[in-house]
Amino acid sequence: MLALLGALAWFVVVRPVREFVAAWNPPQSQSQTQTTLPTPNQTPSANAAPLTQSDVQKFVRIRRDERAALGNSFSALQTVWAEVQAGQTPNLLQIVNVLRQAGGSIGKAREAQSAGLARENMSARRYAEVRAGINRALGVPNIDFAQAAQALQSGQLPNLDGTVTEASAREKQLVAPFRQELELTAAVGLLGL
Repeated sequence: MLALLGALAWFVVVRPVREFVAAWNPPQSQSQTQTTLPTPNQTPSANAAPLTQSDVQKFVRIRRDERAALGNSFSALQTVWAEVQAGQTPNLLQIVNVLRQAGGSIGKAREAQSAGLARENMSARRYAEVRAGINRALGVPNIDFAQAAQALQSGQLPNLDGTVTEASAREKQLVAPFRQELELTAAVGLLGL
């Protein structure tokens, strides 16, 4: 019985989490571009430059690339995202299911993000700062499944606090023209993208 539970834990929790985290830590190669991708635990600095219209436009173009790269696995994210918007905090089983479904697509989304960052001449740090500003303007809570997966892999329970930080009037104004599109793709942010 104990062996059965161990095997179940391996295939249902540990393996999907490892695959998901591995997608965030691709092997280094000499052909890799100089653009550094945002890591799951990279948070925007408190001294971030204010959001600009150009930043928002660049972000939207990169987000479109990420969404396209995720393909069908995006639907599972949208389901969890709808629950988060309804005020529900995702449980551990939901996180593991999303990680398992999206695990293979994360690498493709990271490649799309890397190409987009290079094309838009945007640093990974600035991308993370812009994402934080856009998320505030959308009223998106700071739930990141990439951080949750790292916590699970290290044997800790993830922080799934759905706190929303208030946006400035300027941030809301800059995001307004893209609000509908960004709300539809906000679930991509659950993956730290």
